[in-house]
Amino acid sequence: MATLFRQFSPPPAAMTSQINHSPTPSFFPIQTTHSKPSRKLINHRINTSKFGNFLELTPERKPELLDFDLSWVNPSDRCRFDVVVIGTGPAGLRLAEQVSSHGIKVCCVDTSPLSEWPNNYGVWVDEFESIGLEDCLDKTWAMTSVYINDHKTKYLDRSYGRLSRNKLKLKMMENCVKNGVKFHKAKVWEVNHQEFESSIICDDGKEFKASLVVDASGFTSSFIEYNKHRNHGYQIAHGILAEVESHPYDLDKMVLMDWRDTHLGNEPELRANNKKLPTFLYAMPFDSNLIFLEETSLVSRPVLSYVEIKRRMVARLRYLGIRVKRVIEDEKCLIPMGGPLPTMPQNLMAIGGTSGLVHPSTGYQVARTLALAPAVASAIAECLGSTRMVRGRPLHRKVWNELWPMERKSSREFYSFGMETLLKLDLNGTRNFFNAFFDLDPYYWHGFLSSRLSFGELVCLSLSLFVRASNYSRFDIVTKCPMPLVKMMGNLALEAI
Repeated sequence: MATLFRQFSPPPAAMTSQINHSPTPSFFPIQTTHSKPSRKLINHRINTSKFGNFLELTPERKPELLDFDLSWVNPSDRCRFDVVVIGTGPAGLRLAEQVSSHGIKVCCVDTSPLSEWPNNYGVWVDEFESIGLEDCLDKTWAMTSVYINDHKTKYLDRSYGRLSRNKLKLKMMENCVKNGVKFHKAKVWEVNHQEFESSIICDDGKEFKASLVVDASGFTSSFIEYNKHRNHGYQIAHGILAEVESHPYDLDKMVLMDWRDTHLGNEPELRANNKKLPTFLYAMPFDSNLIFLEETSLVSRPVLSYVEIKRRMVARLRYLGIRVKRVIEDEKCLIPMGGPLPTMPQNLMAIGGTSGLVHPSTGYQVARTLALAPAVASAIAECLGSTRMVRGRPLHRKVWNELWPMERKSSREFYSFGMETLLKLDLNGTRNFFNAFFDLDPYYWHGFLSSRLSFGELVCLSLSLFVRASNYSRFDIVTKCPMPLVKMMGNLALEAI
């Protein structure tokens, strides 16, 4: 979900979503004026959307360049670093910040290092508190809600937050500059490896050499190697940050999932398709007239049609009586989920989406990546910061093992098993699954969504879920889970060899 079960052959970069508790957060370009409105503005206001249909409205805000003084690579300098990071998204900047804090020479290469991140990120507040980044949340909700159907709603006592993407990026860039990180604006065309050194060649002809190159450029990267077929599931979503006349959601609760389908009552074709491949609404209400709305397919294979997603969202908003006056931003989200991990070890290191860190069952990634980066940075510093300079194969093995130790690989296989199971559920099966899932002890559902349960704890979660499930759900589990279970056990056996 731009969103919950988020935050992309290869598909476009992932997105996630969520905003500040002030009625009109400063992040949004809502301006007031006392001058007489122009005819152009009057016409814009007249031509707002038809009731419940937002598709003809053009998003008003586009990403801009941040006003920050980066330390650029000097063209006359010798371009030799300890570590080169490709990409300045959350994963790349976080790793560069953490590695450079150990005194390691780092360079970040990106096509536009000062661009705002285009996607929104929503996170559980406790996850950001645990890594000391809660000051980068610009809006929080004390509770979340899950609409199972028209007659059942669950209220979850776990705070959710919207990440201030500009605040986090500026904070990490400031730390990078303080630690001596250099930046270069270019696209990486080629990555080459020798026994103890790697190099990148950019589209401007510049070549950088380093003991370690890290790919943090996202899902579209073609540099990381895989030795298995990349059989991803896909999460697809369309979201808008909108000014509306009104909406029906509580302002103190973030809507994690709304699985209701009554809005499709007059759309028999859409309703039939939704019963087979369900979508839900993810919503962040900021005030009575400002809300983020996102229609989301949790996971599908092949990917659900983007046109279908938008048609369902139009029908939902119309039924809910949500009239969109302005579309401030929109999001088009496609996230590959599950699939094999990269070949390990390999000469090129990865972090973020291209490294397999996206939660296979939910699409979450950003908080987990930010939390793991310090440990990965410490492993790099242990090799490159020592007097003996461990490089080459031992360095690559050390860093990859820090990112993906056996226990974490085993847990990921279980999360992938969860994804394969969700792929087989229709709307009723999905509703019943989440009805039982959010009845679990909070330790389990918190841990599952945050990727912090051990393999043994995940087995306990599954047994508890089966006990709490309805007879319908148990039948679903018994009839639809055997093949995914066999696949998981086979993969675990191969990893153990």
